[in-house]
Amino acid sequence: MVNRTPEPNIRVLKKNPEARLPQYETEGASGMDLRALLFKELVIPPLGRERIPTGLIMEIPPGYEGQIRPRSGLAARQGITVLNSPGTIDADYRGEVEIILINLGNEPVTIHDGDRIAQLVITPVNRAIILESGLLSETKRGKGGFGSTGV
Repeated sequence: MVNRTPEPNIRVLKKNPEARLPQYETEGASGMDLRALLFKELVIPPLGRERIPTGLIMEIPPGYEGQIRPRSGLAARQGITVLNSPGTIDADYRGEVEIILINLGNEPVTIHDGDRIAQLVITPVNRAIILESGLLSETKRGKGGFGSTGV
């Protein structure tokens, strides 16, 4: 039996009536596809980056966040990814959701209105309590940083 938390309700306001609501494309998908809302096609040159509007404003409930993640097909085929991956939509943000795409490929990539450009995953957030301390516990790893645990 799968133990699931209740599904949060996400209220979405269309800033533009042409905007398309996020949707899960398959029954088992964890991410909803987000689509570009463009009035003319946009070309992203190699190593170029663009903020792509979605036309959507979201109300994510307290205790949750929206994570903006790349779509694997765009990354594999064209080198397009989300620059600040994962991007975060905080529960108290009420501006338009925009996706920062970067073209890491060798060819310009054209983004059209309605293209599926990223995924939105809604996930619970745990906030930490920070306790200043003069002494921390010892571990086997210690100060070992990048690459210290092997390949």
